[in-house]
Amino acid sequence: MRKWLVLAGLLPLWICHLKATANADAPNIVLIVADDLGWGDVGWHGSEIKTPNLDKLANGGAKLEAFYVQPVCTPTRAALMTGRYPIRHGLQTGVVRPWAQYGLPLEEQTVAQGLKSAGYATAIVGKWHLGHFEKGYLPTQRGFDHQYGHYNGAIDYNTHVRDGGFDWHKDDVTNRDEGYSTHLIAKESTRIVQTYAGKKPFFLYVPFNAVHAPHQVPESYLKDYGHLKGDRRIYAGMLTALDEAVGQIVQAIDTAGVRSNTLFVFASDNGGPQPGVVTSNGPLRAGKATHYEGGVRVAAFANWEGRIPKGSVVNEPLHAADLYPTLLNLAGAKVVQKLPLDGRDAWATIADGKPSPHEDILINATPQSGAIRVGDWKLVVNGAKSTAGFDGEAVEESDKAQQLELFDLKNDPYEESDLHQKFPDKANELKSRWAKYQKQAKAPKARPKPDGFKSPAVWGEAKLSDGKK
Repeated sequence: MRKWLVLAGLLPLWICHLKATANADAPNIVLIVADDLGWGDVGWHGSEIKTPNLDKLANGGAKLEAFYVQPVCTPTRAALMTGRYPIRHGLQTGVVRPWAQYGLPLEEQTVAQGLKSAGYATAIVGKWHLGHFEKGYLPTQRGFDHQYGHYNGAIDYNTHVRDGGFDWHKDDVTNRDEGYSTHLIAKESTRIVQTYAGKKPFFLYVPFNAVHAPHQVPESYLKDYGHLKGDRRIYAGMLTALDEAVGQIVQAIDTAGVRSNTLFVFASDNGGPQPGVVTSNGPLRAGKATHYEGGVRVAAFANWEGRIPKGSVVNEPLHAADLYPTLLNLAGAKVVQKLPLDGRDAWATIADGKPSPHEDILINATPQSGAIRVGDWKLVVNGAKSTAGFDGEAVEESDKAQQLELFDLKNDPYEESDLHQKFPDKANELKSRWAKYQKQAKAPKARPKPDGFKSPAVWGEAKLSDGKK
C-alpha cells in the first residue's frame, strides 16, 4: 500500500515531466513582419536596395512567391494572429487608429496563446496595432509573456510619439528607452533570444514599424543611396537598417547555438505604397490599399535549416492566416480552437512542395469591394474603388453597378488583361464564391476620428477619450 502511495505521489510529477518534454523537438519560431515593404524592394526580387541578411535567409529556405496578405496592416495582423479572415472580426477595412474604441475581439484566440499552451515563451517586439483602448486588448493580455514597442502605426522613429501621444512600452507599461525604433527593436529581440535560447522553445514576433512613413533614418544609412532622391532615398536607408536588425537577430540565434531548431518566417504586411515614387512593387499591379497583386502579394519566405530545402520556390498560393495552424501544428499545440479557421496548415506546401491547401483564398470582402483567388483565377470587385472604406468613411451595401475584373494569374501574373467578358461563366463562379464571404462578414468597425478628440499624454495608459471631453 505504501509503495502504491509513493507511486501515486510521483504521478503528478511524471505528468508534468511529460508536458515539459512533449514539445522538446518543437522549433523556436521567429516571425518577422515588415511594414509597407514593396515587393520589388528586396534583393531576391532584383532591388537596387541592399538587403543581404534577408536575401541570405530567403535563399537558404523557401521563397513564398504567392503569399497573400490584406491591403492594409491591421487586417493582416488580425489574420496572422488568429488564422481567421478579418471579415470575421470587423477589421476588413482600415486600421486601428489611435483613437479607436475597438480592437481584435477578445473572443479570438491568438497564435501566441496557442503556442504558450505548448510550453513556449512568447514575445512581441515592435508594432501591435490591434487595439489598446482597454487593458484587455493589450499584448500581455493576448498571450504574450513579453511586450516591447508601440501600439499604433506611424509613430515618430526617434521620439516615439504619434499624434501628440507618447507610444513606447515594455510589458505594457510606459517605457522611456531612447533611440531609433528599428535599433531598439533589434536590441530587445536579441535579448529575448539570449534569455530563452536553449532553455525552452520561444515564439519571437518582430513586427517592425519600418519601412512605414514617416520616412526617417540616421544619416549614416544614406551614404550608399546618393543616386536616389527624396523619400525613396530615405526609405532605402530605412530598409537597410531593418535588414541590419534582422542580421543581428540571426546572429543571436547562431551565437546561442539553436539555428538548426529555429524557423524563420518573413513577410510584409501589405504591398508598398506610392509604387514608383517611394517603393517598388516590381511588375505587380498597383500597391497598398488596393486588391490588386501589388497591394496584397508580398515578399515572403520561410527558413529552417535541414527542414526546408535551400533555394526552393513556392508558387502555390498561401495566405497570412495559414501561419496560425501551421505554427501551432509544428509546435504540437493541443488547444481546442473556439472558432473555425480560414487558414490551413501549409507546412507540406512550404517544406515538401505539395499543392496549396486552399480551394480558394479570400483576399478581402468589404461592403463595396474585394477580391478572391481560386486556383490560377482571380476576381477583383470594384477595383477602382478598392480604397473605399479604408479610413472609415461611409460605404454602400448595394452591389449595383459592380465592376468585375477577371485575371488568369498563370498567364497574366501582372493583371494586364481583364477576361471577365471573355469568360463570363468563370467570372460569375468566382463572384458567387466571393459574395458568400461578403454575406458572412461582420460590419466594419473602422470609424473617422471623433470630433473634439484629444490625444492622451501616453497611448494605452488609460481608457481613451470618447471625444466628449
